[in-house]
Amino acid sequence: MAENPDSHTMPLLDHLIELRTRLIWSVFGFLFTFFACFYFAQPIYDFLVIPFANVMEEVGGTNRMIYTALTEAFFTQIKVGFFAAAFVTFPLIATQIWMFIAPGLYQHEKGALAPFLVASPILFLAGASFVYYFIMPMAWRFLLGFQTGADESVLPIELEARVGEYLGLVMQLIFAFGISFQLPVVLVLLARVGIVSAQGLAERRKYAIVCVFVFAAVVTPPDVISQIGLAIPMMLLYEVSIYACRIVERKREEAWAADADDDGFEDTDFNET
Repeated sequence: MAENPDSHTMPLLDHLIELRTRLIWSVFGFLFTFFACFYFAQPIYDFLVIPFANVMEEVGGTNRMIYTALTEAFFTQIKVGFFAAAFVTFPLIATQIWMFIAPGLYQHEKGALAPFLVASPILFLAGASFVYYFIMPMAWRFLLGFQTGADESVLPIELEARVGEYLGLVMQLIFAFGISFQLPVVLVLLARVGIVSAQGLAERRKYAIVCVFVFAAVVTPPDVISQIGLAIPMMLLYEVSIYACRIVERKREEAWAADADDDGFEDTDFNET
């Protein structure tokens, strides 16, 4: 009975009260974190600008950022606080969701889902770190290479980067890579419930490669560096997912074999009796 969710059922009103409690914790946690991140919005934005500033110093040009609307800088800081708060409070929100649904799960279902709750933020952080430290410097260097000096063209072509556009581009890349790095979590979960199989994923590898490049072209800016920089890790993660699905399938078969042996042993004892 300890692992049976029916042993601690609640009426609908209690479910709604529990849901309200989880929502309150999530909303207040997000709001508190948002105001803290908004207070430190400028240092956070400076951290996001470091790859651009380093490349700009290498290639030369107007080493500054501008805003063309009176409210642009203010709303940019609000967006910085919002995105940073969403990133920081994700573990809290995920924990509240887990605490709401966990009582309705069997013990083996909890054990199956718990590792993915840990792996998901780690993979998102890995994707965000990868794009920040490796892809952004290469992409910015490629895009800033289109600047020209007075001796190369009739009029110099120099970048005047806007603070709002830069933040939107950086957030687009960070979330694109962070979400894309969830591919192993999604595929392994689908394998656990029997929707996909390792053999099926391996047989459809060529179609997956095409889908990966199309997805990378859609979610990244229109430059070849970020597109290839996203597509290659996703293909590697796809191969890792195939290997992980094989492990999941093998463990599932072993569990089924153990259950069959136990059932056979119980039937034998019953017949002897």
